[in-house]
Amino acid sequence: MRIGMGYDMHRLVTGRRLILGGVEIPFEKGLLGHSDADVLTHAICDALLGAAGLGDIGCHFPDTDPAWAGIESLKLLDQVREMIRADWVIANIDATVMAEAPKINPFREAMVSHLAAVLRLNPVQINVKATTLEGLGAVGRGEGIAAQCIVLLRNAAASS
Repeated sequence: MRIGMGYDMHRLVTGRRLILGGVEIPFEKGLLGHSDADVLTHAICDALLGAAGLGDIGCHFPDTDPAWAGIESLKLLDQVREMIRADWVIANIDATVMAEAPKINPFREAMVSHLAAVLRLNPVQINVKATTLEGLGAVGRGEGIAAQCIVLLRNAAASS
C-alpha cells in the first residue's frame, strides 16, 4: 500500500468560472489558472501521482504547454487514472476544500459523483469536505481557494 498527499491553491478573480471537483459553482469569481484551475481535482491528481511515485501534476501537465490551456481538470484526472491503473488500485480518497465563500456543502454530492465517475470508483470511496480558514491568510481573506487530499493505493497485483 502507498499513501499520497496533494495540495493546490489558486487565486480568485473576476471573469472566470468557479469549478471544483468538476462542478461549476455559481459565484462572482472563479479560479485563475492555465487549465480550469479546479484545485480539488488538482490536489487529487497530485495525491495519486505522489502515491504512485510518479512526480506531480506539473511534471505531466506543465502550465508552459499550450496543449493544457483551458483543459477541464477532470480530463487530467482521467489521464492520471490511466497512468496508475496497471499498478495501483485506489482504496480511498479524502479531500478538504478550504474557502471562505462560497459554501461548498450544497455541491459536495455532485463533486463526489463527478470524481467517482472519472476514477471509476464507488462514491463511498471518496470523501470531500470543506472548511473556512476563519479569516486567516490569503484563503481566509477570500483571495483564493485551496484544497488538500490524501489517497491510499493498493498494489493491483495483490488486489486481483
